[in-house]
Amino acid sequence: MPTAQHQPTDMTWVAGGTFLMGSADFYPEERPVLPVSVDGFWIDEVPVTVAEYQRFIAATGYVTVAERRPDPADYPDADPALLVPGSLVFRRTNGPVDLRDFRNWWAYLPGADWRHPGGPRTSCRGRDEHPVTHVAYPDARAYAAWAGKDLPTEAEWEYAARGGLDGAVYAWGDEFAPGGRMMANTWQGRFPWENLRTDGYEGTSPVGSFPANGYGLYDMTGNVWEWTCDHFLPRHVRSAASSCCGPRGPHAGAPARQQLKVIKGGSHLCAPSYCLRYRPAARQGESIDTSTCHLGFRCVVREPANQ
Repeated sequence: MPTAQHQPTDMTWVAGGTFLMGSADFYPEERPVLPVSVDGFWIDEVPVTVAEYQRFIAATGYVTVAERRPDPADYPDADPALLVPGSLVFRRTNGPVDLRDFRNWWAYLPGADWRHPGGPRTSCRGRDEHPVTHVAYPDARAYAAWAGKDLPTEAEWEYAARGGLDGAVYAWGDEFAPGGRMMANTWQGRFPWENLRTDGYEGTSPVGSFPANGYGLYDMTGNVWEWTCDHFLPRHVRSAASSCCGPRGPHAGAPARQQLKVIKGGSHLCAPSYCLRYRPAARQGESIDTSTCHLGFRCVVREPANQ
């Protein structure tokens, strides 16, 4: 392990090792299960927060993807009314809907961004310790570069999320709510219209609100999905309309050439009846220009491992 003088602030050292990556028991894209080795690395104890992202913006003047007007040339088939700055926002429905069409609960909302997570009439006031959301892949990479860090690989992320419990279903073991205790911020009830809030939250929760895993890391599953730096290569190609948690960008006409990156961890919108992805093995592909109200990130540092 690197010496204490090299420890980055608010990060945890994860020693390298070999683990079984993936799962054969849930969704096709999690297969096959393979032994994977990773070198040691530092990883943020919690997802990057609104307050941390605010410091980055103040220092650099960076403008996120959601705050920029989309280039019409990139979305030739899009509704011109949607070619304005904005982001994807979840809208709870009034009752049961067709779960095959994510448009029943996802909407591209002009004016939604990391400062205005629910749209232009909302703000991030009081959310300093919540994970930052509405950040597209370039936004996460820009923050990581400014902080002298990087985004984790998919293997690093999953290895860290498992917390030493190789092969366990969840980051804390095989039982979802041991002793009736909620271990992550997920959806309880009938998605997407009934949220029982058994875990105490509707929407994101302050980071660290639930127990840490075996490596002392918080919110590795649930709360918000997290970007990794790996390209998404599915075991089976799936329709975007079959996904509750990863619509392929804000515009129906998004070009097929857009890159997909792996996102991990599930979110507060994942329900066991529809999207049981608050597990270390769970994964989805997300277009790099997409930002949503349930997608954030955390960073890693690898260099000290070689010192």
